[in-house]
Formats: sequence, structure tokens, C-alpha cells
Amino acid sequence: MAESRLIQGRYRLLDLIGRGGMGEVWRARDESLGRHVAVKCLKPLGSHHDQAFTGILRERFRREARVAAALQHRGVTVVHDFGEADGLLYLVMELLEGLNLGQALEENENRPLAVDEVIDIAGQVTAALDYTHRQGIVHRDLKPANIMRLNDGTVKICDFGIARLGHDIGFTSRLTGTGIAMGTPHYMSPEQISGSDVDERSDLYSFGCVLYEIATGAPPFDLEDAWSVLVGHRDTAPEPPRRHRAELPEFLERIILDLLAKEPEQRPRDARELAQRIDAGRGTPLYVPTVVTPAIGQSSSAQGSLRSVAPSGPGQSARASRLPAWTQGMTTGHKATGAGLRTTPPDPSAGLTGEWIARPSTTATPQRSAPERPAPSKESLTALAGRHDAGLNLGRLGRWAEAGEAHRSVAAEREHLLGPDHPDTLTSRYEVGFTLSRTGRPAEALGEYARVARSRERVLGADHPDTLAARQEMAYVLGQLGRHFEAHQAYTSVLAARERVMGADHPDTLRCRHNLAFNLSRLGRLEDSYRMASEVAAARGRVLGAAHPDTLVTRFEVGYALGQLGRWTEALQTYQEVAETRSRALGFDHPDTLAARYEVGISLGRLGRSAQALDLYRALVDDRTRAHGPAHPETLRARHGLGVNLGRMARWEEALAESRDVCALRERVLGGDHPDTLVSRREVAVGLGWLGRWSDALTEYRRVATAREQVLGADHPDTLASRNDEAHCLEQLGHRQEAVELYRRVAVLRQQRAAGER
Repeated sequence: MAESRLIQGRYRLLDLIGRGGMGEVWRARDESLGRHVAVKCLKPLGSHHDQAFTGILRERFRREARVAAALQHRGVTVVHDFGEADGLLYLVMELLEGLNLGQALEENENRPLAVDEVIDIAGQVTAALDYTHRQGIVHRDLKPANIMRLNDGTVKICDFGIARLGHDIGFTSRLTGTGIAMGTPHYMSPEQISGSDVDERSDLYSFGCVLYEIATGAPPFDLEDAWSVLVGHRDTAPEPPRRHRAELPEFLERIILDLLAKEPEQRPRDARELAQRIDAGRGTPLYVPTVVTPAIGQSSSAQGSLRSVAPSGPGQSARASRLPAWTQGMTTGHKATGAGLRTTPPDPSAGLTGEWIARPSTTATPQRSAPERPAPSKESLTALAGRHDAGLNLGRLGRWAEAGEAHRSVAAEREHLLGPDHPDTLTSRYEVGFTLSRTGRPAEALGEYARVARSRERVLGADHPDTLAARQEMAYVLGQLGRHFEAHQAYTSVLAARERVMGADHPDTLRCRHNLAFNLSRLGRLEDSYRMASEVAAARGRVLGAAHPDTLVTRFEVGYALGQLGRWTEALQTYQEVAETRSRALGFDHPDTLAARYEVGISLGRLGRSAQALDLYRALVDDRTRAHGPAHPETLRARHGLGVNLGRMARWEEALAESRDVCALRERVLGGDHPDTLVSRREVAVGLGWLGRWSDALTEYRRVATAREQVLGADHPDTLASRNDEAHCLEQLGHRQEAVELYRRVAVLRQQRAAGER
């Protein structure tokens, strides 16, 4: 890039002041205002990116730039302008005179900064974080290079929003050829590493890493092997900073260690609380530390060498199964009911999950003592824990059948080594149930969950969170089996226990209420479902935040309930808001974002805005194809929506061709009797009917009805709907008497089903 280049006829690039993975930073002159500025020019996209992707990127860039430009605080770099010139995306920022903290350490020959400087930096950065977090913005990539100390002593945070954008472009860090989702390994929080939800407490952890480095001269896990760095953040307690530098005040050490807590809830609640602690510590000569209990089964001194946890070299592939999903190119995600169930220690080398004490038996009958079980070896437990984590990773990849085999194998060995009622054995059994429910075997999953629930109730108690989790999964698979009334009873019972033990606003309580709201809609109690879903969405927004994935899941359910009630305008608005928030929080191509966009299309179609729906589905098909492939069930789902709206626009030849193509693909991928395949086959019949080909339509309607009857039963609502379609087709063909008899048979079956449900 030439020094004399003029961007947008306004910003003249003068000299290069920085270059990184995402592009270059230039000192420039704003010709309009006659001032010097910094211009960050993002790398141009390669030819491997198609036009749809670059369009998405441009919109994402504009959105993130607006977020950064809206921030007005002395501790945050000012963004003056942004735009695109000749295919180059650029940001115009205030020109800062000073050094970032990484440069400051280098200038100091990698020795730590003076104690008073560290405390001053801590105070200023904390004030900036307090401001940005109250705006609902999480940085996600705090590190020394993103914190500037100006010549006058002012400290500023840089690059809000840019880390997320870098992930979209694909210029983020690489570890041994594997993509890191976002963040820099030496400063990543455990929840970032594990692919869990990230909020402002993740920034606090990253800032703790920065403070540790400028206070001691090295980050908390300063290892050559990047995998060891990640495992260190996730599993290993950092060495107290005063062991490296005795002159550090006790209050500062305690703050740093609290910021580096593995669990977000164990860190300072927010930046405001952190600021108060820093201010108090400045004026207090002696800081009294909070008592922190060591992890169960692990003494605070028995941390061991981090290199022994995750050595570099040939063993690295074995380590990968213990590392988070995204380090292996996986889509991050979590099971909605997994909270509180991970009893396997994060570091299997730590041994058992802790002391396990069974509840005393309530019977007075003397029990014959069982033969004493030999203590399992540490090595065997470590191997089982690793295999358990590998099973979880297979599940996150969607490879549920393989995950099930892994968990069954581990469960059998844990039962042999630890006993059938040990928490680790039951955790494996729970995961077996989960994989069964994900592979279309809900009846078997129900049996597995029931056994786990009974054992946990006997060992842990009826109201223990793990017992309640197993009972809640029982309710879920009852719903899968169509036993919605039993599911309702189970959810209601679990909800009462959760509210009693955990409180109404606990995330697990809210998750149960969400599931109950969903099940109410399946019982036809649409107003109750809408009311409860709205209440849960409001509570989750209050407790977790408006952009939290769980909040958005419930708002999605609110949209569904509104649609079921025929309130499509409100449903459309709800789905659009969810899609926009998910796009901003998770990314434009995230599966949850795409799911919300699909429902936007459904709502548009229901409102008669089929042309808009058609455009949306075409874009969605392209996005799904790029993200998942042309034969993925979700890609085919989007194509089905496209065909439906072609029909609504009376373009029946095109609609029929699309429906036939989707039906053939679904039959090959999902099977001939899969519900999605049958929906497509019905759409083929609809198209044939509209084209006047009623004889061919009748054949397709009968195939659908017969398949549904075999799979679902003669009185299932979907089967009855198909029989009605068949009767309508007979009418069109002039077979009136046969049609009337079929209509009557459907009516009788509906009455019998309604009487049975009462």
C-alpha cells in the first residue's frame, strides 16, 4: 500500500505503525479536519470467499464498527469513522501516543511494571470495563496488546468488536493448525476454552491474566506448548503472584487470584465491585484475604507440573479429546440440561471426583456386607475420565451413535470399578440416556433416565440437583414419545422441587419452566404456553441478560406460541428480534441464528408476504449449503420452505419440482418414513392437485397416510390429517361416496382420541 494513498478522498495514509493477523494500522491525516488519526485497514478477502459471504462480512463489520463508535469513555479508544474503499474495510480511530502494555513490558526488558503503575492501570481499565459492560458489550479479547498506556498516563482499551469480526474473517490465531474461536490463548477464560457461554466475567478473567503478567513479568500459564496453556487455564490453579514477586501487596494478589477463578460465579461479580476492591486496597495497608476452599479431593499444594498435565509432542492427539470442541473445528454448544452434571474432574489426573458418601439406608433390616471393592488405580480412573470427555466431544460433533457407544463402554467399566451407584457411573449412564434420546430411541432413553433417577434419589436424595436433572430428562423423552400429559406431570413435580431448593430465578429452575411452557403448547394449552414462556423470557433476561442464548431460546418459544395463536405479526417481530440478537451475539451463520431466520420466513409466508419469504429462503438455502452442505436436514428444511412459498405464489410447476427434489433427498438421507420426508411427500401431492393431476396426488396422499398410520397409529392427529387429504382428493376425482365414508371414519377416530385424552 503506497504511503500517499487517499481513502474516501479524506484519509491520507502516512506511515505504517502496526501490522497483525487482521491487517495494518496506519498513521494518517484527516484532510477534512486537519488532524492526525489512526486508520486500521482490514486484510482484503481472498478469492475463496463468495459474494454472499463478503456481503455478510460487510454488514457484520458495519454493525461492530457502530458498536465501537458508540462507546464514549476516556478509557476506551474513540472510533471516528468507518467504511469501505475499493473493497478495503477500514476503521478511523483517535491516534494514541504511547505504548501498549505488551510493548511496555518489552521496553522494561520483560521485567514487571512498578507496583504503583500496576495498581493505577488496574483502576483505569476496571473503570472502562465497568462502562462497557453496562452498555452490554463484552470485549472477548483483552490482552496486553489491546490496552494502551498513553504518554500522559491515561490507559485505554482498544479493539472492541474487532476480535469477533476477526473470527468471521478467519484471521484469528491458530494452534497446531486448529482454529481458535476467539481470544488469545494466554488470556482466554475457561468458559471460552470450553465453548460455554461468555459474559463480562470472561473479560474479568482475561484482565486478571493481564494484571498477573504486568505484576510478575509473565502470564499465569507461560508455557511453550499452546495446548498446555489452554489446559492450564481450564484445570490448574495459578501460582500466587507473590511467590514470583514478594513486594506485591496482599490485596492485589487476592484480587488477581479471584479474577482467575475457574468458575465465573467465583470471580468478582462485576467491574464495579472490582473497582471498589481496588480503591479499598489502595488505602488499606493490610488486606485480609477471603478464605477459598480448595477443590474437593485436591489440596491447594498438589497442583503438579502443568507440563505433566499436557506435554507437547507425540501425545498431543490424545490430549485433543480432552480439549474443547472448537479447538477441533467443532461448533460450540451445550446441552440444555447438562448443568450440574459434570462430576468428572476437569483434570483426570486429580483422581476421583472427591469423597463420595452414600446416604444411609432407611431400612432397619440388617444388610449382608458386600465384598470389599478393591480401590481402582489412578491410571484407570484417568483413562476413563478421558474417554468420558471424548464421548462428550463426539456428541458435540453430532456423532451421537459413536458417543453412545463410548458412554456405554465407560459406564460398564465405571460400574465394575466404582459400583453401580457411584456418581461417576451414574453420570455415564445419564449420558447414555442423552445419546439414546438423540438417536431416535426415546423409549430406551426413558428407561435409562429412570434407573439413574432412582439411584440418585437413593444415594443423593430426591431434591439433589443431579436427581432433578435426571427426572427432567425423563419428562423430555416422555414428550418425545407423545406422552405430553405425563411429561406435564413430571415437569410440574421437578419445577416445584427446583423452586423450593434453588429459588424461582435459578437458571435450572427457569430451564424447567421453559420446558414446561413448551410442553403446554403440545397439550393444546396455547394461552398458558404463551404466558409462561413470556414470564420465563423476562426472568431469563433479568437474570442472564437479554442476549444470553437461554433468554433467546425462550423468546424463540414465545414466537412459536404467538404463531400457534395466529398472532403472526407479533410472531414475526419476535423472530426478527431473536435473529438479529443471535446474529450479533453468535454470528450470522450460527445454527441458532439460521433457525430464527427460518421462522422469520414461516411468519412472512403466513402473513401473505410470500415474495419476501421466497427471498429469505433462497438466501437461507445458500447459507445452509455453505455451512452444512446441500443434503443436510436443515438445508433441506430451508428448501422445503422455498417450495411452499413458490406454491403460495401460484408458481406450481416450480414448487412441484422443488418438492420432488427435496423429497428424494430426504428419503435418501432420513428414510422414507421420516416425518420430514412425509411432509415433503405431502407437498408433492399438494402441487399435483393444484396442477389438476388428482389421480397422481391421490397416490401420494395415500402413501403419506399409510406411512403415518404405521409409524404413529391410526388415530394420531397427523395420520388423521393425511386421511382428510385423501378424502378431499377422492372428492376431486368424483368418488363422493368413498370420500364421505373416509371423512366419517376420521371424525370417529378424532372423537375416540379426544375421549381417551379426557
